Amino acid sequence: MNTYEEERLHYKDGSPIKTSTEMTVMEWIITMLIMAIPIVNLVMLFIWGFGNPDPRRNFARASLIWMAISIGLVIIIYIVIIVFFLAAFQGVNY
Repeated sequence: MNTYEEERLHYKDGSPIKTSTEMTVMEWIITMLIMAIPIVNLVMLFIWGFGNPDPRRNFARASLIWMAISIGLVIIIYIVIIVFFLAAFQGVNY
């Protein structure tokens, strides 16, 4: 953006003009409230991430990536624990 375009995005008193893609604090509070509701949060992340263009698109996609990484790590940890216990109790006869 050049200086002229940056100047056009401000009112004469210097305050920035709110564009249609910016979200207010209240909209983010509502977003975080929705993220606290089980199942609804997952559905809304897919809607925001892959539906119509939305200011929350990158937030939703990043959240889904972190969820996938977390689930993958949990599965790996459970497999390691199960293998450890199977190996530890393999030689035990009752």
